[in-house]
Amino acid sequence: MRGSRLRFASIATVFGLVLVAAAHAQVPEPPWFSWSTVANNNDSIPGVEGRTFNSYNAPSINAFGLVVFRARSRGGPPLGPATHGIYARDMSGDGGPIVMILDRSSPVPPPNNLGTLFVETPSFPRIDMWSDTVATRGNHQPVWTYTVGGLETRAGTTGVYTNPYGDLITGASKLGAVPAFSFFEVPEEPGTFFDVFPGAPAATDRTTIVFKGNYTVGGAAKTGVYYRELDDAAAGGDAPVVLVANTDTAIPGTTTLFGSVSPPTAVGRTAVFAGFDDEARPSVGGLYLAPLSGTLPPLTALVSIGQRVPGEGVPRTFAVLGEGAAFDGRFVAFWGAWGDETRTVRLYCPQEGNKDRIDYCNQRLVCATTGEIVGDPRSTCDDETDPNYPVCYQERQVPVEQGIFTLDLETGRLRTVAKTGARFVEFLFWNYSGRVPCIGATHGGEGGEEDGEAARWRSSAFMAVAGQGDEWPYTAFKAATGDATGVYLGRWPGQAAFTVLDSRTPGPWVDLHAPAGSMVTEVGLEREGLRGTRLVLNARMGVPGGTEEEGMAGIYLTFLPPMP
Repeated sequence: MRGSRLRFASIATVFGLVLVAAAHAQVPEPPWFSWSTVANNNDSIPGVEGRTFNSYNAPSINAFGLVVFRARSRGGPPLGPATHGIYARDMSGDGGPIVMILDRSSPVPPPNNLGTLFVETPSFPRIDMWSDTVATRGNHQPVWTYTVGGLETRAGTTGVYTNPYGDLITGASKLGAVPAFSFFEVPEEPGTFFDVFPGAPAATDRTTIVFKGNYTVGGAAKTGVYYRELDDAAAGGDAPVVLVANTDTAIPGTTTLFGSVSPPTAVGRTAVFAGFDDEARPSVGGLYLAPLSGTLPPLTALVSIGQRVPGEGVPRTFAVLGEGAAFDGRFVAFWGAWGDETRTVRLYCPQEGNKDRIDYCNQRLVCATTGEIVGDPRSTCDDETDPNYPVCYQERQVPVEQGIFTLDLETGRLRTVAKTGARFVEFLFWNYSGRVPCIGATHGGEGGEEDGEAARWRSSAFMAVAGQGDEWPYTAFKAATGDATGVYLGRWPGQAAFTVLDSRTPGPWVDLHAPAGSMVTEVGLEREGLRGTRLVLNARMGVPGGTEEEGMAGIYLTFLPPMP
């Protein structure tokens, strides 16, 4: 069977980021959710004349209703390159103006003696739960020139940027080998700089950033979780980066070292992260809680590989745990899987996004340095006799038994929010991302979006959690059912999850500016998308058979209703 003929159905129903409504699907539950528009395609981009938004990543929100999001405009003649940036809007009342935090016209904050501007913010921005401090990654050309042995050296092409004192400051940077900025160095390897800061950094306790950092020692790749306290000064003052745990740290309760750690989530003076012996095939590890106090603080195991899965009649144990845990200071929501049964998913190379990455996945990237045609060796491609070919894909094995869970740190209760079975078929979603070989960070004006790690298919589960006083929390999560994909809301064990919106939801239910007859075609949720009773997400609505320009997209907010 020629895979290309089925690729749209496979991506739409389960595994991609684009959702297609079933032609005769049942209309979802009544629209209990009343939506407010934070930003949509009609909104002008702050500070950029003649540009409006057209695409969005999943947003984050704090406890007071300040929403922060990454968004883009279209590019091309006669407008020139697309505008990319990080924006915010206060939705605590009637909604304030959309404000720009940074975009491609913004200078990188000090240290910067080259007048360097940002190129890209390659992950979704995050916000401190109890303040308006935002944290985001930024990619750019080198920001600092200095002399080593009489030779000019340029450094600093990526960092973590934040605004605890109003103006944007550099919280972490690839400048740790520059003597004047040794406070940016890898703390356990003096004189060593971080290569990259994968994932999305967190902001907490107003003046603290918490992040994952990768570095190289003697040719060996290392990674860890770190935090840094920031002062109201250039580069956040001279306080050093502090180590929480790295790949030289023993997994609690074992003598095995962490082989991987995840980007952390933090509230107050506490962080939560995932760590395993082997990211691809974990045998030990889990989710850990770390106080942000001192170097190598004691780690508390929250959920571990081999721990019993709650609610299963026959005792089952977790075989895999997700990296992107959500945390509100008391409750932790996460994805987990168990059992030996798997199924094969076929992942087709993306059709939209960074051209170099698409070409690499499809085995047709022209190497900028040699002119050689290269491709991801893991991709399989159908024959190229048809003008629409090559159609390339990779196959992965995913667990059949999986679910979304919530842990109460105060009581130790672990409960199932939703699991695969009669209603849900999948909680994992796939994205092809990363750095392609032979291509510079700004090749063709499209680069800068990579996270520094090699291009590959990555799977993620998406959820957010918010406690309600002494009540069991709301947990929002993204999932695929048999005929729809969307965001759902769970609370009490045994109670069916409610549909927030999915690919059966009429577009005008979400945005009054969505065209008549449109349906939700895409939805995104991140781990800080739910705070208190406010839920924010990104969504796209399209008319069946219509073009993208005929649809509507944006960032949307709703208040969660009382659960019956």
